[in-house]
Amino acid sequence: MYAVMKTGGKQYRVARDDVLTVEKLAAEVGETVQFDEVLMLGGDESSDGPTIGNPTVGGAAVRAEVLEQKRGPKLLNLKRRRRKHGSRRLKGHRQYLTTVRITDILASGAEARGAEAATRAQAGSDATAARGATGETAEAVGGEQA
Repeated sequence: MYAVMKTGGKQYRVARDDVLTVEKLAAEVGETVQFDEVLMLGGDESSDGPTIGNPTVGGAAVRAEVLEQKRGPKLLNLKRRRRKHGSRRLKGHRQYLTTVRITDILASGAEARGAEAATRAQAGSDATAARGATGETAEAVGGEQA
């Protein structure tokens, strides 16, 4: 079974026991982290084909163990202007990275964290509905429409 997950603004195709390097996660070495943004699940023999999320697969999660916190190689950024003697600038940058090993791909394992997120989303939509029910608009508040 494999999954396509999203973390750090990037997408990764992962399977069990894969080791990958992602952007820094707030976790200590040895901890287990869970990625809830699973975009696709596939490779399961019992189903008809891959499960594609809209935008994510509901209840799916990928669990991983943090192996290492490190910094990547130094990337140099050189800016030079032609015919301008001495007009150049060199900057260096090292990205913070986390190495993880995928331990489990859960097709329906994120209910606990998903329930909390659903409760927060429900509370936010209730507040929005209450605001709309009072009749507050941009004109009533004093704003003008262009």
